[in-house]
Amino acid sequence: MNTGEPLTKLGHKAGGPNHRLKMGNLIVLTGPSGVGKGTLVDLVMSRVVGLVRSVSVTTRLPRPGEVEGQSYFFRDRATFDAMVERNEFMEWAEFAGNCYGTPKSWVYAQLKAGHDVLLELEVQGARQIHSQSPAAILIFISPPNFNELEERLRARATETAEIILVRLQKAKQELQEKNVFQYEVVNDKLEDAANNLAHIVYAERLRIRTSEG
Repeated sequence: MNTGEPLTKLGHKAGGPNHRLKMGNLIVLTGPSGVGKGTLVDLVMSRVVGLVRSVSVTTRLPRPGEVEGQSYFFRDRATFDAMVERNEFMEWAEFAGNCYGTPKSWVYAQLKAGHDVLLELEVQGARQIHSQSPAAILIFISPPNFNELEERLRARATETAEIILVRLQKAKQELQEKNVFQYEVVNDKLEDAANNLAHIVYAERLRIRTSEG
């Protein structure tokens, strides 16, 4: 396991040698479990040039096919805890005994290189990012309705009925918080939702930002 090497920089700088580089946008995608965030991110990443998917640090062991610096930055718990103490994460959380965090240095390096960085997070993590980076673009992915969300969760058949009920209760709370976000994309038809996400990314690239924002 990798325990302390510098975080790898991925991607290419936007534009040619005469291109005037500007800071990329920090784009935070969130929504309840089962709404289809991962599938949407995969589609948008394949369509939008200059968009980089954030790479998290995790304490869990690599799974078959996962690549250091692309899938995750794999670190042991002691190294992760030390990074927390040094305030090196934009947000972090613990799930099922493993820790996950968004590394500040990696994200800021990508933004300074002119890339837009896309973070796929739980609602709690998105709130943490917003408190630290008010200029972040916050996008909430909603299901067409709550019954559809329940059907998607049950169709995955990867969790017990008790866990599904917990996720549904959490989803109800999260759906009530969507007014905190700047954009809402309803994931009813996948292609339409992916196109709407891509349009948001392109529109934000054209925004004239003042010194206040």
